[in-house]
Amino acid sequence: MQSISGAVTKQIAHRALILERNSPSLLFGAGIVGVVSSTVLACRATLKMQDVLEDTQRKLNTAKTLEHDDYSEKDRQRDITLIHVQSGARIVRLYTPAILVGGASIAALTRSHNILNERNAALTAAYAALDKGFKEYRQRVVEKYGEDQDQEFRHGGREVEIIEDGEKKTVTRVGDDDPSIYARFFDPLSPSWSKEPEYNRIFLQCQQSYANDLLLARGHVFLNEVYDMLGVPRSRAGSIVGWIVTPDDASDNHIDFGIFNPYDHTIRDFVNGREGSILLDFNVDGIIYDKIDTPTESPSWQMSN
Repeated sequence: MQSISGAVTKQIAHRALILERNSPSLLFGAGIVGVVSSTVLACRATLKMQDVLEDTQRKLNTAKTLEHDDYSEKDRQRDITLIHVQSGARIVRLYTPAILVGGASIAALTRSHNILNERNAALTAAYAALDKGFKEYRQRVVEKYGEDQDQEFRHGGREVEIIEDGEKKTVTRVGDDDPSIYARFFDPLSPSWSKEPEYNRIFLQCQQSYANDLLLARGHVFLNEVYDMLGVPRSRAGSIVGWIVTPDDASDNHIDFGIFNPYDHTIRDFVNGREGSILLDFNVDGIIYDKIDTPTESPSWQMSN
């Protein structure tokens, strides 16, 4: 009996969790249905309004034109007021269903929006904490083993044989197979790509310079904005990560496309004009969506003398 009870409780908890997870979508759907329903109810109430207005006008005409020795002017004003109050009550009753459904719909839509905002804030905080810990870890690796070892630990490496000064040597290639999640190919799929490799290199350098000018002028640049400059597809992460100007050493205050990455030997062919396409890996600062409202010191060239 206890096992059956436990199974039922587990199923109920599981269903409740599913409902909670999908609550924004359910509330949003209920809100849309409610808005449509309230509109329909309001239209129906409006159709009945004419009868109410005609009945009210008929009663008012009777009260205003009634003449009787026992019917004083005070009685007339009292009846007119009573007719207006009763008419108002009937109108309120007509529109009450539409008002209640509309209010509930707005509440559902508002709650759906608030839940999504709370979840986005929690995800942003979790990612920011993870990103901060990862950067601190890499900094400790660089301090202890050097930048070369940090790049090898991060991107992996493989041993290859090369001929240098007529002698065969074994070296470790780093960064060939493990770009970051923000990396994008600049290739013929981009409308800005050219068959001339030299043009592509100049174009990327100019776009990088423009992105840095925009960063200094505005204080922040989102990764998706850089994607747009290059004509490559946007990403979900690109709408919240990017670069931001900070007065301390929290960021580089510089945008780098990775055109001259010394740890990727394949880039040398692009820089030397032997290859027209390149895999760009951007040095994003991390999530900046929650930081762009934070006041930062103006760049030196913007400060008044």
